[in-house]
Amino acid sequence: MNAARVAAALGARAEEVCRRYLPQGRRSGRYWVAGDVRGARGRSLFVRLAPPGTPGKWTDASSGEHGDLLDLVRIASGANSLHAALAEARAFLSLPPAIAAGASDSYDRLEAARRLWQRCRVVDGTHAEAYLRARALHRCRFPALRFHPSLIYRDAGAPRRLPALVAAVTGDDGTLTGVHRTWLDPRRPAKASVARPRKALGRVHGLAVRFGVPDAGTLLVGEGIETVLSIVTALPDAVAAAALSAGSLGAFAPPAGLRRLVIARDNDPEGERAAERLARRCASARVDALAIVPQGDDFNDDLVTLGPAALRARLAPVFGFAGERGQQESV
Repeated sequence: MNAARVAAALGARAEEVCRRYLPQGRRSGRYWVAGDVRGARGRSLFVRLAPPGTPGKWTDASSGEHGDLLDLVRIASGANSLHAALAEARAFLSLPPAIAAGASDSYDRLEAARRLWQRCRVVDGTHAEAYLRARALHRCRFPALRFHPSLIYRDAGAPRRLPALVAAVTGDDGTLTGVHRTWLDPRRPAKASVARPRKALGRVHGLAVRFGVPDAGTLLVGEGIETVLSIVTALPDAVAAAALSAGSLGAFAPPAGLRRLVIARDNDPEGERAAERLARRCASARVDALAIVPQGDDFNDDLVTLGPAALRARLAPVFGFAGERGQQESV
């Protein structure tokens, strides 16, 4: 089993892993809560134990660290290399030891992300656009989104080829540093029924998928692509960025010269802590920050449940947009 498969196997036994490697923590709802990834007492580290979201994904709201359970095993056990972490994880899972170390240590993820991006096509008129529109996201034709009709998906089983929405992750200067992939069901506009339908490749922490070019005014930043596009659908003038996870949102760096940041957090403890951490960074940079919270789990829930007009009426004053003008532009 390679690293991805070992991580997926650990995720299937997430609570057992946490009880073994984070014994000072405790279960709280669908999370295991601890002080940090090294096992201290506290409430900074959140490990997801059950869907929605990928079981085993964790974020430390204080440090900004995040990863999967293989990363957790590596840090908590004191393993000094990926090979040692894999050996520790295989022992926990009662798997046979690897015959030889894999080639993943020398795998150039950034170059792989760039090659994948070049092989994708624009999202317009594709199955990826159909997926986004099925989520009520009617403003989704952005250069940062592309489509791959047959992208390899690997997990504990045999590799499969599935259509995928691919998003470009960039820095402030527009340089591509990674991609985010959402595998789709080939028969209907929905996420594929696989263990981890979303995966990142390359460097994404603290960076974002960007929709529009920020000026010195207001920028919206949120966790997921669907969350951010929900607000952009309701408010077409909004310039936005999707940080892709709570940990990455907390580590997001406001662009130079920005005056105001609106933080669209998810309605969960991870989202709250990430927004607080980002707001503190904004205060240090003398950027005004305001966190907005959805009524449901995230703003896509609000868009689907309440409709774009209600979401627009609620959020337009936050961004300083005129509601009537926004309504005309989004019809």
